[in-house]
Amino acid sequence: MTGVAAFASDNYAPAHPAILDAVVAANDGHAVSYGDDPWTERLAEVVRHHFGDQAVAYPVFNGTGANVVSLAALLPRWGSAIVTDAAHLHTDENGAPERVAGIKLLTVDAPAGRMHPESFAPYTLNLGDPHRPQPLAVSLTQSTELGTVYSAAEVRGIVETAHAYGMRVHVDGARLANAAAHLGLSLREMTTDLGVDVLSFGGTKNGVMLGEAVVVLDPGAVSGIEFLRKTSMQLASKMRYVSAQLTALLDPDRDLWLENASASNARAARMRAGVDALAAELAADGRTHESGAPLLHVAYPTQANVVFPTLPRLVADTVRAEHPFYDWRPGPYPDLVESRWMCSWDTTDDDVDAFLTALRKAFG
Repeated sequence: MTGVAAFASDNYAPAHPAILDAVVAANDGHAVSYGDDPWTERLAEVVRHHFGDQAVAYPVFNGTGANVVSLAALLPRWGSAIVTDAAHLHTDENGAPERVAGIKLLTVDAPAGRMHPESFAPYTLNLGDPHRPQPLAVSLTQSTELGTVYSAAEVRGIVETAHAYGMRVHVDGARLANAAAHLGLSLREMTTDLGVDVLSFGGTKNGVMLGEAVVVLDPGAVSGIEFLRKTSMQLASKMRYVSAQLTALLDPDRDLWLENASASNARAARMRAGVDALAAELAADGRTHESGAPLLHVAYPTQANVVFPTLPRLVADTVRAEHPFYDWRPGPYPDLVESRWMCSWDTTDDDVDAFLTALRKAFG
């Protein structure tokens, strides 16, 4: 795979050189374990800079761990969390919230990846009924699993509605940086200022080698998080190596988080423009599916670092042989498929152009 421009996942990308430099710098002599070290102390300062004076960061190993620890800290034993039907928590974490923390997930439809207050309002009828799961938290993903982005107003509306019902709000921010880059907002404006209670802050998909963080924005919203991080097997003994990476990503002297996210967003926008141009050419030439459906179509706006095209399976398989990517779900007909083309911090314009050339060739 080395040297091949893959569009399967931003997890495929290498660590950014500045991140590796930070790890090397942290690898100097002995340091107190489990977070009582200068690198974790510096991370705490940087997180307060970005998210506000009350923000507290708890470095963890991975995104699933961050999500599980966040929800477990927000919810009582009888509490449930409302998520979208496409949420990573629901579809791609192998039941970790249920298995590890005993948290039932309540799903709502989200055709473009985003939930709305009216989406989860029906679950409020459960409140107080001992026979039904108690929806005491709402978890939204920013940017969403479909590459769409909640506006600040949309997040505020969800938060205000949830809080009015006594629910807490968690954000799965595996790609929060991409959403912030798209909206032109600071990390605080995306979260703390909107009333979000707890955030899973992602680093691995944005240039970090290993590590994410639970960021508590409202200390009064959580309970026992120090213990939950340990019992969930997310407490690193040599935490300085995780903290050093996240600090390098968030260092306000460079804002590498924004630099990397802006780069991957820009490459996805370039890809989307090329896909739309090719789709228009195919339509102008009268080349459609036998059903009359377009041969190439993208259903959602490209607002972060991913494009979701529907195209013939044969074309997808041909391009995939040269540039690896995953299929998202079946298309509307057996010979069509919806694929996912993900750009990374290190994706170049040449990578995108080579991919588009291969796509055009596969269409003949």
